Amino acid sequence: MSDAQSSFPLFNGDITQLEKRLWESADQLRANSNLSASEYSNPVLGLIFLRYADHKFTIAQQQLEGQAQGRRRRGIGKEHYQARGVMYLPDEARFSNLLDLPECESIRMMINDAMRAVESENVAKLLG
Repeated sequence: MSDAQSSFPLFNGDITQLEKRLWESADQLRANSNLSASEYSNPVLGLIFLRYADHKFTIAQQQLEGQAQGRRRRGIGKEHYQARGVMYLPDEARFSNLLDLPECESIRMMINDAMRAVESENVAKLLG
């Protein structure tokens, strides 16, 4: 786990703490950017979704890799994740990769690209 990931712990069950952190983040965005709430809401909601999807994907990945150790390894594909009810995440859509981007990168565009990648990899699951 990267240093950036460890600074973003998963929701620990305390809804009050989560709500406080989300409001503090919104206050920071209002105070330190020239963006209106409608302009930063989509990237923020996208990040929340990608963090949740990355968490589910990582758990499924660990389980699938653990099961594959005892038998001949043919590779784990997106169908294996989807069979577990988990969206397949290509590398560019992994939350950890977004955290590791240099600050000069356009995070808004990278989040949009990540969301498009998730959609294209899971189109059948999303439609079905």
